[in-house]
Amino acid sequence: MPDQERVARSMELYRRAEALIPGRTQLISRRSSQFAHGNSPIYAGRAKGARFIDVDENEYIDWVNAVGAVILGHADAAVDSAVKAQIDRGSIYTLNSALEIELAELLGEVVPSAEMARYTKGGGEANAVAARIARGVTGRDLILFSGYHGWHDWYQSANYLVDPESGEFPFAGIEPIGVPAALAGTALPFAWGDLDALRDLLRAHDGAVAAIMMEPMRSELPPPGYLEGVKSLARAHGALLIFDEVSCGFRPHIGGAQAYLGVTPDMTVLAKAMSNGYPMGAVVGSRAAMEPASRMFISSSYWSDNLGLAASLTTIRELERRDSARRFEALGTALIEQLNGALREAGLAGVCGGVFWNPALRFDLPDESLRPAANTIFIQEMARRGIHCNMSFKATLAHRPEDIEITARCAAEAFALIKGGLESGDLPQLLESDLTKEPFRRLVR
Repeated sequence: MPDQERVARSMELYRRAEALIPGRTQLISRRSSQFAHGNSPIYAGRAKGARFIDVDENEYIDWVNAVGAVILGHADAAVDSAVKAQIDRGSIYTLNSALEIELAELLGEVVPSAEMARYTKGGGEANAVAARIARGVTGRDLILFSGYHGWHDWYQSANYLVDPESGEFPFAGIEPIGVPAALAGTALPFAWGDLDALRDLLRAHDGAVAAIMMEPMRSELPPPGYLEGVKSLARAHGALLIFDEVSCGFRPHIGGAQAYLGVTPDMTVLAKAMSNGYPMGAVVGSRAAMEPASRMFISSSYWSDNLGLAASLTTIRELERRDSARRFEALGTALIEQLNGALREAGLAGVCGGVFWNPALRFDLPDESLRPAANTIFIQEMARRGIHCNMSFKATLAHRPEDIEITARCAAEAFALIKGGLESGDLPQLLESDLTKEPFRRLVR
């Protein structure tokens, strides 16, 4: 079947969405341009475990998993049963729910920095809450950041500035339309891994920095001593250290990257995987950093709805019960080994590497201008073979060895096709999709 026909229903819905939804999707990472438009599925009908069925009734092994929000597997029985039981007791109360306290206690047991907690429904607003608290605690306005921290004005105001490495917008392709220009200069980016550059930035703004907010890592381990050095600089300049663990939280370790790496920040932002796909986020931190928030106006009706609380409690306990850290290491290591084996089998130069919970694939190409085409062809060919992925992979505990074997087998076929295109000089002719586009630049590796 021609691929436009294979995803015909997805394409039809996407055309309808253009007239109804600005930008067509609610999350930039779900836009069709992030994959292989015309070949990759755009709409799903149902999902279970490590797989989903799109609206055209095609089945896929899923290596994106709601951009990391699904960690146990789609429609996990334990989490869904807890949520369904809670629905029967009430999804939200007029009064407070005791589950708020139960989850705060559980987070305190597993996340090193979590002495107190405030809740949200997602990672972007949790970062905004963290920024508000840091400014309120310190009485300062300036936030230094490295990483992606959401769509709110405090953060997007940095796009009135430039990226410290490239000289372009910190978030490539995203203009600060609708963000008050008066906020320019209140959030400044710094390059991840460069301790000297951060030290210089702190000296230049001595006494004005409320917080250093950063993703402690994304696809690479930090240089030895780097996070310790950042923490020391924060202390020396009276700034709070905030780890944004929306993406890396719970995957390398039940206590997140901070537990895995042994560096405890003042505050931590959590979301995504903490609730296996149900809307939930949290800001946790030391009592000294968090208690002053009791005097700040930070409030929303749905932040403590019972469904997110029940989902989070069950997800975290299931991660503990299922020995998640060991299993993710085994899954990630096997995936890395088998994809590297597939590269060797196809004779294609490249490597699958990085951290085990988010390994990434990179081709060694004779011309860097060929990378968009090579990446798109890989995504395109994997989609045609029933594998939904981009250039990195996020496993769930529902993935099995056979899923990895099928993925590697399909990848070997895609790699061979790319290898042939490179050798013949006809690589662009293999494209049957629009070129995939990165939605924005991240300042962390």
